[in-house]
Amino acid sequence: MAPDSTTVHPLPAHDRVVFLKPLVASPKISVGEYTYYDDPDGATEFEHRNVLYAYGPERLIIGRYGAIATGTRFMMAGAEHPMMGVSTYPFTMFGGRWAEETLDIVTGMPSRGDTVVGNDVWFGHHSTVMPGVHIGDGAIISAGAMVVADVPPYTIVGGNPARPIRHRFNDDDVERLLRAAWWDWPTDLVTEHARTIMAGSPADIARIAAEHDLEKTL
Repeated sequence: MAPDSTTVHPLPAHDRVVFLKPLVASPKISVGEYTYYDDPDGATEFEHRNVLYAYGPERLIIGRYGAIATGTRFMMAGAEHPMMGVSTYPFTMFGGRWAEETLDIVTGMPSRGDTVVGNDVWFGHHSTVMPGVHIGDGAIISAGAMVVADVPPYTIVGGNPARPIRHRFNDDDVERLLRAAWWDWPTDLVTEHARTIMAGSPADIARIAAEHDLEKTL
C-alpha cells in the first residue's frame, strides 16, 4: 500500500519529514503529491523559511515525487533590486516619500516569471534556486548548488553558479522517460512497479507505460 499523500507526517516516528502538498497554504506555492521536505528543525515551516521574498505575483510550482533536503531555499522575485540606475538600494520598501517617488520603478521592473520545478527532482543539502528558474524532470541539484539558470531534464548540476556535471541518461532515454512520465501514473501502478522505477532502465519504464496506454506525446 502506498503512503497517504494527504498526511503531513508520512513517517510518524520522524517529524523531520513532511509531505508538502497538504502542508502548504499559500496560493503562490503549488506542490505535487508525494514531494517531501526533510529538516530536523522546523520542517513544517517550509512555506515561510524556505520560500523567500514571495512578495509579487510570481509562483513556485513543484512537481510530484520530489525530494528536498534540509536548507534548500527558493528565492522569489521579491528579492530582486532595481539595477537600471546608479544605486540598487530599495528605497521603495521603506514607504513614505521614498515610496511615492520610486514605486513606479519597482512595479515596472521586468519579471523572470514563475519558478518551476519538474517531477522526481532531488535537491541536495542547502541548495538555492534563484527566481524564474525552470528545473526539468528527473534533475539532481547537488548539495550547496546555486541554481541561476534553467536545468534540463535528467541533468545533474552543482557549484556556484550551478553548472552541468553530467547527464543521467542519453537523449533517447530521456525522451523515453519523459514520454512515460511515471509520476503521472495512477498511484496503484506506481506502487506495483516501485522496484522497477527505482532500479530499472528507461526501456523498462517505457514498456510499462506503453502496456497501460500511458505514453505522452512530447
